[in-house]
Amino acid sequence: MNVDQNAKYMESHEWARKDGDLIVVGISDHAQDSLSDIVYVELPAVGDTVTKGDVFGVVESVKAASDLYAPMSGEVVEVNESLEDTPEVINSDPFGAGWMIKIAPSNPAEWDELLTPDAYAAANA
Repeated sequence: MNVDQNAKYMESHEWARKDGDLIVVGISDHAQDSLSDIVYVELPAVGDTVTKGDVFGVVESVKAASDLYAPMSGEVVEVNESLEDTPEVINSDPFGAGWMIKIAPSNPAEWDELLTPDAYAAANA
């Protein structure tokens, strides 16, 4: 299982990584591996507000559909539109081209509540 050392994690397998003042969000390598072949992603629209711990979208694979949970609260300022046509990139590059949304956080302190890379890896070993 690959873990991005620059990201923090939720127990539900979403990752969050700082990009300037924004938070980039996706699903972990562990999650994409468990889901197998991802065939569809439903993401929020730019301008939508997300709340930490609430569902912000859905990812579907040939095996199952899974809700996506927001790791932090804030406004969605960018959505990875390319995932509409090529959702399988999440399988091949979950921490890079497979990112899902970018959030302008409304409560930056929520960052400190997320799991460190080591804690996430230990919980999923």
